[in-house]
Amino acid sequence: MARALLVGCGCHGRELGRALLDGGWAVRGTSRSAAGTEAIGKAGIEPAIADPDRVGTVLDHVGDVAVVAWLLGSATGTPEEIEAVNRLRLESLLEKLVDSPVRGFVYEGAGSADRSVLDAGADLVERAGRTWMIPVRVVRAERDGDGGWATAMAAAVTGVISG
Repeated sequence: MARALLVGCGCHGRELGRALLDGGWAVRGTSRSAAGTEAIGKAGIEPAIADPDRVGTVLDHVGDVAVVAWLLGSATGTPEEIEAVNRLRLESLLEKLVDSPVRGFVYEGAGSADRSVLDAGADLVERAGRTWMIPVRVVRAERDGDGGWATAMAAAVTGVISG
């Protein structure tokens, strides 16, 4: 059974987590807060405290993970904070994942963040895939209430492992 780590496992992340659970995956979801991890646990997903602005806290949870999904296209915070998470912190994480068991990476390339920030993050992910020969996917589906986003993300998570 493959395990996915969902970084930024808010409402939509929990929807994705349930879809992956239904597909036979083990799923761990991160939140910065205890309240967030409580909601993650109630959804049947293994909760973990991690702050994507502190890459080491994310890396603490990848030891048994096949795929990381970076679900921060609609992260909250100042524009500078959102840019830092989707560029600087993302780049740092990608560089460190090469020395971990992670074998696939999925990036949410759409959301409420500035398009140039999301595009820069997508470029980093695609470059990491070429450099370190790790399967990556950039998903540009917009979050919705109809399940289309979760379906697209679940297909990407599954796809990076199955080819």
